[in-house]
Amino acid sequence: MGKGFKYLLIAIFVVSLAGCKFGPVKKRVSDEDAAALAAEQEQQKQKEAETGAEDQRYGAEMGGAFAGRELEDPNSPLAKRVFYFELDSSSLSPEDREVISAHANYLSMQPKVTVVLEGHADERGSREYNIALGERRARAIEQLLLVQGVSPSQVQVISFGEERPVALDHNEAAWRLNRRVEILYSGY
Repeated sequence: MGKGFKYLLIAIFVVSLAGCKFGPVKKRVSDEDAAALAAEQEQQKQKEAETGAEDQRYGAEMGGAFAGRELEDPNSPLAKRVFYFELDSSSLSPEDREVISAHANYLSMQPKVTVVLEGHADERGSREYNIALGERRARAIEQLLLVQGVSPSQVQVISFGEERPVALDHNEAAWRLNRRVEILYSGY
C-alpha cells in the first residue's frame, strides 16, 4: 500500500504541474536596450520592404502588377498548378507550356524552392499502366522545367495513377478531371 500511495502522490503532482500555465519571465529593459531593439526592428522593416520590391519587380516581369508573393497572386501564371491531359497522352498544350515556362523561370530565380510533380490518371486501364502513365505525365513537365534551367534537386516526381481521383463519377467529365499533373510547391 505504501508504494501505491507514493505513485498516486507523484501522479497527482505531475498532473497538477501539467495544468499550471508557465509564461516567460519578463525582463526589464534599459533605455539603451530599448533603442537597440527599435533599431533592429527598423532594419527588419527595411529588409521586408526591399524583399517586397523584388517581388513586385518579378510580378511585373511576369505580366502582372502584384505587389506580394507571386505564388499567392491569383492573376499570376504561377496560380495555375494543375495541368490536364488527353486520354492515354502525356502531351501538353502550347498554353500549358507557357505556364510551365513561368514556373521554370520562378524556380530558376528561387533555388531554395522545391516542387513535387504529382502524376494522375483516370480509372480506365490497369493499376500498373495508370501508375506508369501518371509518371510519364509528370516527367513531361519535369523535362520542360529542367530544360529551362531548373535544378534537378528542386523537382521530385511521384505518380499516384488512379489512386487519388478528384472526381468520383464514372463518366468522361470525371475522367477528364482525373487525368492531370499537379505542381505542389514546398510550403504551399
